[in-house]
Amino acid sequence: MKSTFKILFYARKNYVTKDGHVGIMVRISLNGQRTQFSTKLLVPLDLWDTAANRVSGKSHQARLINDTLDGIRTSINTHYRELEKKESVVTVEKIKNAFLGLTGDNQRLLAVFEEHNKQIEKLIGISKSKDTVQKYGRTYRRLKAYLDLQYKLEDIPLVDINYNFIVGYDNFLRAECSLGVNSAAKMMQMFKHIMIMAKNNGWVYTNPFANYKIRLEKVDRGFLLKEELERIMEKKFSIKRLEQVRDVFVFACFTGLAFVDVYKLRERHITTSFDQKLWIMKKRQKTNIESRILLLDVPKMILDKYKGKLEKRRVLPTLSNQKMNAYLKEIADLCGIKKNLTFHVARHTFATTITLAKGVPIETVSKMLGHTNIKTTQIYARITDEKIGNDMTMLSHKLAEMGNRMAI
Repeated sequence: MKSTFKILFYARKNYVTKDGHVGIMVRISLNGQRTQFSTKLLVPLDLWDTAANRVSGKSHQARLINDTLDGIRTSINTHYRELEKKESVVTVEKIKNAFLGLTGDNQRLLAVFEEHNKQIEKLIGISKSKDTVQKYGRTYRRLKAYLDLQYKLEDIPLVDINYNFIVGYDNFLRAECSLGVNSAAKMMQMFKHIMIMAKNNGWVYTNPFANYKIRLEKVDRGFLLKEELERIMEKKFSIKRLEQVRDVFVFACFTGLAFVDVYKLRERHITTSFDQKLWIMKKRQKTNIESRILLLDVPKMILDKYKGKLEKRRVLPTLSNQKMNAYLKEIADLCGIKKNLTFHVARHTFATTITLAKGVPIETVSKMLGHTNIKTTQIYARITDEKIGNDMTMLSHKLAEMGNRMAI
């Protein structure tokens, strides 16, 4: 298919200087994509010929500017043709960056990474969570340490990053930083994101991660069976902090809220809905997707227990995630539960024991958990023996009539 490549010069008439000059912009168009940037040239507004996209007249100033515009056009055309030879896909951003000299030769990894982190930091609470931004920050710092230890460099050109560099960084994360398989893999994913961004911007011609497979180990975080959850619910605690941690944990088991969402839960998030019942309606901190969860009797009782007793319109006595997890291990010991009890187990328990095992469709569970992809929900929701038993009992009832037809 023939490419529609065009270069257009125009005057930025909405920005006029005090002496009546305007800046000349250049717009590059390619197959429906457009980008524009300043030529750094100024021209008197009354001398700009919009139809010709040039400065009118034959004055020395007009000839000088027009010659410069011709040079810019020739240079952009040259970069476009060069990119066509090297790249399978050419974009307007790649053409612009090539012309402006923003290629991998003078774009460096840590500088690009640092700028990326500054940009996503502005999106906290909009499209990025604070936790995600912090993870990118840790990945940046580990890359900096790797460059210093392995290469004795403060930074490295993007074009110098290859397969060996990537493998070396992976080994560094595991050997020098003592990271587990999944922790290292997540950092590699963030590094890969930066390199894909660099390729999309035309700073590198190939993605060095193309032949590198990032592998994650399957981790079973576990969930509580009905009997185990009831054991925790029925336990009488003589220590107040353990009782409060138990209450918050059970609340999460019956709502499916992640720790940060429980921590930030306020009265305004609990509202009466269309059915005149109380619902939790709150956007998830991690994905900004709204969760809608009917408030069942157990979590309602827990909220009533602490109503009006906490500061800052808080509805639950939630501690830090670190302290909650430490106290949950005490609770597990006191209740005779051998599983590694963390706060995140509550979310898995909601998906598996509270909802899926009781016949709630996985699509509904996914919506309540605030997932955008049902595959994510499948990680949380396991098929329990109770679920299999219930389903097969229903099937047995449905097939009972066929059994009567069997000639034996």
